Amino acid sequence: MSVAEEFTLDFGRAERIGLEEAIFCAGKSVAQIDAILDAAAERDARFLLTRLDPETFAALDPVHRRRLDHCPVSRTAVFGEARPVTGEPRVAVVAAGTSDVPVAREALRTLAYAGVPATLIADVGVAGLWRLTRRIEEIRAHPVTIVAAGMDAALPSVVGGLVAGPVIAVPTSVGYGVAAGGRAALDAVLASCAPGITVVNIDNGYGAACAALRLLEAARRLAAGASPGGTGGSDR
Repeated sequence: MSVAEEFTLDFGRAERIGLEEAIFCAGKSVAQIDAILDAAAERDARFLLTRLDPETFAALDPVHRRRLDHCPVSRTAVFGEARPVTGEPRVAVVAAGTSDVPVAREALRTLAYAGVPATLIADVGVAGLWRLTRRIEEIRAHPVTIVAAGMDAALPSVVGGLVAGPVIAVPTSVGYGVAAGGRAALDAVLASCAPGITVVNIDNGYGAACAALRLLEAARRLAAGASPGGTGGSDR
């Protein structure tokens, strides 16, 4: 079996659900990623790659590396021409601590890939609550908020009690001992007393951004008088 027989790319996903397929690179070999990018190049397709660590990126075919906009912090890369990001920021991406920034940047890069402007607001965790309160009006100015937090993950609950728009919590694997690689943070946000918080999996900045994109698309369609459950189209 050739490497090309080990994957099937979903080029129709954007028309079907409004979100393009992303390539999750963790667990894939360099040969598999190169073959996927060869297939994308044949179709002149764009792709977002996630969990592409610097070592794997460095081992890719130089032809592909030249076409990839790689961010080692978020471990994301964009293959092909970047989509313009214009207009007022629509999503606030809030990181409790500097250690949560890689997950926050994965969300930011996913939003940018979709052409949606966003604002990073970092190091505003509850251990120094004044850092959050001095920027809360800036956060409130965004229709959607993503909050990445590890350890006790208290920040999404606090933000959820202060802003009116949707809040998407991303528990991160940051923390000592009983933080258990993010399990304590996940349990905390699932048990939040702030009603209506959406929760994604541990370290899943990509998933949080996709949830935000779905919310923004539903709001756009409602404003345009269309069914919120229809396909997203390509104007995002």
